[in-house]
Amino acid sequence: MKWIYPLLANRSFLWLLLVVNIVGTVYGYVWYGWQLKETPPIFLVFVPDSPTASLFFVFVLVAFLLKQNWPLVEALAIVTLFKYGIWAVVMNLLVFSAQGELDWIGVMLIFSHFAMAVQALLYAPFYRFKWWHLIVTAIWTLHNDVIDYVFFMLPRYHMLDEFIPQIGYFTFWLSILSVGIGYYFVIRPNRFKLDIK
Repeated sequence: MKWIYPLLANRSFLWLLLVVNIVGTVYGYVWYGWQLKETPPIFLVFVPDSPTASLFFVFVLVAFLLKQNWPLVEALAIVTLFKYGIWAVVMNLLVFSAQGELDWIGVMLIFSHFAMAVQALLYAPFYRFKWWHLIVTAIWTLHNDVIDYVFFMLPRYHMLDEFIPQIGYFTFWLSILSVGIGYYFVIRPNRFKLDIK
């Protein structure tokens, strides 16, 4: 598996990944456009979950291209990319289960969001965040869950409306798992560590 890391650290590959993530981020904000128009201004920053996660990773890649680490953004990236990557995969599979079919956009969302979660983990050896960065990220992430499931600002899948309490419960524990992943891959002693050169 370690053979992949020289490729991940290659500047040409970083540029390619940066472009892909910028395009995906822009598409994500456009996808949320109709919901953002109906969102009270105070909640706007918390509604577009996945594109904001990929935006964090865009900044991580910019830092890597500058041969730097921006630890708080790295913490936000690994936790939110993994969380919302897995969340979207599960939600679209639930849509398939509820409707018996999934359109091409749903299929695309499954693959693109799974890729988000994977890239979060693949770049973990290059991250340099500390406990306080992860604590701030945990507060951001759990606060976002409150906004989504107390104020009902979550992404709208009308065919799953009757399952919102269960989805909220699943999402809370997915947040906890995602924060734990941030700890396991970046903060724990003797973790696998690499440098961007």
